[in-house]
This record gives sequence, structure tokens and C-alpha cells, in this order.
Amino acid sequence: MQEMRYTPKSEIDARIALFQTIIDQLDLDGALIIHHTNLFYFSGTSQSGHLFIPRTGKPLLMVRKSYPRACAESPLEDILDVKSLKAIPDLLKEQGYSLENIGLELDIIPYNTWKFYDKVFEETSFSDISDSVKRIRTTKSAYELELMLHSCSVLDSVFAEVPGWLREGMSEIELASLFEASLRRGGYSGCSKMRAFNQDFFMGNVNTGASGAAPTYFDGPVGGAGLTPANNPHGAGWKTIGRDEIIYIDYTCVVNGYTADCARMFVMGDVSAQLHQAHAASLKIQEELVAMMRPGMLCEEVYAHSLAVAEEMGLAEHYMGMGNDRVRFVGHGVGLELDEFPIFAKGVKMPLAAGMTFALEPKFVFAEGAIGTENTFVLSEDGPQRLTQGTEVITQI
Repeated sequence: MQEMRYTPKSEIDARIALFQTIIDQLDLDGALIIHHTNLFYFSGTSQSGHLFIPRTGKPLLMVRKSYPRACAESPLEDILDVKSLKAIPDLLKEQGYSLENIGLELDIIPYNTWKFYDKVFEETSFSDISDSVKRIRTTKSAYELELMLHSCSVLDSVFAEVPGWLREGMSEIELASLFEASLRRGGYSGCSKMRAFNQDFFMGNVNTGASGAAPTYFDGPVGGAGLTPANNPHGAGWKTIGRDEIIYIDYTCVVNGYTADCARMFVMGDVSAQLHQAHAASLKIQEELVAMMRPGMLCEEVYAHSLAVAEEMGLAEHYMGMGNDRVRFVGHGVGLELDEFPIFAKGVKMPLAAGMTFALEPKFVFAEGAIGTENTFVLSEDGPQRLTQGTEVITQI
């Protein structure tokens, strides 16, 4: 039986020490961490509260709810039970902290909330530290990679169960429910976090046949009709699964906070020659990207090469979607969130670095369905190492 894991003190200390060097470079007095994901990263708990990380010295975690649980989960030494935001400025001053220039996560704080902070911290000037935090989280430690590997292994094991579930006439949502139940038994909490505004996401997608071509709001190459236009209108729907149509399964797995992302293809019977060609192209693109990627390479170069290969194979019009619904990237960072750095897209000049973790997802969409591959990788000095395993062939039942 699995047990709840807590972030070691050495991990938290190293993250805070690194962030304090950034705070010093930005000439800030400190940073106030609020968002659950960053709060967990720097404190080991995602209970409701505020973490003040000063330019130098010990951080202070101020918890609104639940204080006892935060004390049990976080290895930080200074944790206070603080119910009101209004009390925080005076409390920090009493602790000897300067509050003249403070960093906030302004990429995700709603405007009205920021106005409230601006009112409460009367003598403080706020700066956005969102990008700095995201960049620190981009490179994973050995501890984080261990957790990601476990998430990947759980996802691999669930994909291996799919052939035993498939039967003609079952609905997409029935298949999705079996897949998700197995993920939950493996330790998936059921929440795949995204930072981008209005990009609500569940656990993953099951699309079969023409439903893989259904466009959606979600910023990904494959959508799906979903169950309703009211709530997460993408992914598995009420459609039944027939013979000789592609079964596209693309899921995340988040165990102990860290994300695996993978897609595999199945069919009861066989798929068309067009889909076989596109699937071979997706594997070729992945192979060439893995062969070229090294620390120091710019993200936009990776995306540009993927476009060139798709064009060379005569499939550019179907690459990463169809028509105006195509997306303009081939991969994204994964970690505590599904949409981390690096982003492999045009104009992204971020250089790759060893320790970055990401998903590459070259895919193609046609009227008859979506097809491709997706795997989670970590970048080493010698290139990307694949963390998700299992066969990438179209599994025929």
C-alpha cells in the first residue's frame, strides 16, 4: 500500500535558497507566495496561507486553514496560525522584515484580489515574480525526477490494461471511466493543474474515430466533443466505439504532485493507410527531435524542425490539428503543472537545460480521427531520456 509522501527539508531549503538569490538580484525585500502550486513547492504544504520568503533569513509560513495540517506537512521551522490577511503586514514588521518592495505572483492573482493586497500593504510596492518562480521550477532535482518516474510508471501500467477493456459498442466515457479508475487506484489524486487562464483540465482524453477531429477551446491539438457544452467540453463523449476506427487515448498521471503525460493509439481491427502514414510521421518527428535536442538549444528550433518534417512528409495541413484550430507548439514542460516551461513553439528563445522535464506530442488530425504519440522526457547532457515506456505501435485488438 502506498503512503503519503512529504517533501524533505533538504529539498525545501535548496529551493528557498535558490529563490533568495533571485530575490536579491531583483532587489526585492522578499516575496509573498500565495498560489497553491508555488506554496507547495516552497513549503511542502498547499494549505491555505501565505509564505513570506525574505531576501535573507528564514521564511515565515502564515496559515489560515488548516494550521495543524500545515504543521504536519511542512518542514519549515516558522509556521504561524494567521486567520486574517490584514494582520500580515504588521506581523511581518514585528518579525523585523522590510516590506518596501515585495514580489507577488501577478500572473494568476485576479485584479480585485491584487487591489485588496495593495490596500492592505499600504507602504509596499509590488513586483511580479511569476516568471522567476516558473523558471526555478523548470529544472527538476533528483527527488522530483524520482516522483515523476513513479507517475510515468503508473500511467504505463494503465495503458497496458486497455486491450482487456475494449469491446465494440462501448462508449468513450465508459472506456475513460475504466482508465481513470485504474489511475486513481495507482495514486492519481484526480487533479491535473494548469496555470494558463481558463484552461480547465481534467485527467485526459479518450477520442475515437471522428470525435478526435471535434474542435474545442482547449489549447491542444486534439479536442473531442465531451459530455456537455457546459463543463469541460472536450475529451470523452457519448459516442460508441466501432471497429476499424482509431482509439486515441491521451492522459496525464499526477502522483505525489508530479505529472506524467502520454498518448497511445489502439484499434479494434485496423485503421486506414492515411492514419498509418500519419502515425509513422509522428514517430519520425519524435525520433528526430530527440536526436537533435541538447542543452543550449533554443525551444523555437525544436518546433521549427518538427514543422519541417511534417511538411516534408506532406502532412503539414494536419499537423497539430486541422485548419484554424491547429496549435502552434509541439511540446510543453511538465512538473507540478501541465503547462510549465519549456514551451516548444515559434518565438520561444528559452535555451534548453539539463534537468528540464517535458512532453513531446507530435500529432495529426483528420476528419476520420486523431493520431500520434506523446511521451514524457527529462533532458540530460546527452539529450532527452524517455520516462514513459510501453509500445508506441498502434495496438490492434
